[in-house]
Amino acid sequence: MSLTSSIPKFLLGKTQMISTVLFTVLFSLVSLLLMVPLSLNNWFRMGLGPSMVFTVSYWIIALVFLCLSRRLLHKMRSRNITYLGLVSWHLAEVIILSLLYTVVTIVGSSKGYIVEAYNSFWSVLGLALCFCIFGIGVPTVIAAQYFAICDKDNTIRLMNFNSVVSDEKPSSVNDNRIMLYDNNGTLKLVINSENLYFIESDDNYIKVWYEDSNADIKQYMLRCRLKTVEESFAGSDLLRCHRKYIVNMRKVEIFSHNKDGYVLDLGLDSLAEIPVSKTYEEKVLAHFNSMNR
Repeated sequence: MSLTSSIPKFLLGKTQMISTVLFTVLFSLVSLLLMVPLSLNNWFRMGLGPSMVFTVSYWIIALVFLCLSRRLLHKMRSRNITYLGLVSWHLAEVIILSLLYTVVTIVGSSKGYIVEAYNSFWSVLGLALCFCIFGIGVPTVIAAQYFAICDKDNTIRLMNFNSVVSDEKPSSVNDNRIMLYDNNGTLKLVINSENLYFIESDDNYIKVWYEDSNADIKQYMLRCRLKTVEESFAGSDLLRCHRKYIVNMRKVEIFSHNKDGYVLDLGLDSLAEIPVSKTYEEKVLAHFNSMNR
């Protein structure tokens, strides 16, 4: 891993962003309350008076700023964001909040609303940078490590039933089964790959579209990333054709081109055509060519 490597997309998920912001605010508040009794040059106070007003006001502004910053970062998740870019983004947050703290401190101190031992802009800024780096950096790193560990469990495994202890004779039908797990590693769905039509992404969830024993089309939703599915089924007939779709190519009956690009028709009126984005056109075409050989 290098600074120019792309970051895992799960770090920019909506749930991850919200959780990280809440954890950062809680971590910073607890740290601040523990540090205040040890310092006489900090205007953050819990109680009646101007210092309390400044404390609450700054905290609300900081929270709103972090929410807007992380929301914007979440909207940019489709771009190729590197570790260097992410670190630079968080450093920018630190600098902006430190400058805000410094300005509030200098202005409030000059008007006599708050008492601050250091009235120099640079001295106050230095203290603010130290606290913001600690208050934002530490919880962000901890949250990232936690989500990285959780992501390892966010796997949909393509399993061969030969590795399962059973008194049944192995069969080609059983060998085609796949097991679908949620983020917590809990088995949610066992399905024959021959009955699977496509898998659709829905934010942090996926929808599995399949045919049941009564030949009815059903969908099953579970919490998982489509990227994990793509990696699990690499080399099989389940192929990613769009940022939102993975399709069982054996179920495709018509591969055509319209004004919006290539589409895959699965031959059922109840299922809409699946679009093929330009990013995956060559991969889909190559797969069709290999199937027709």
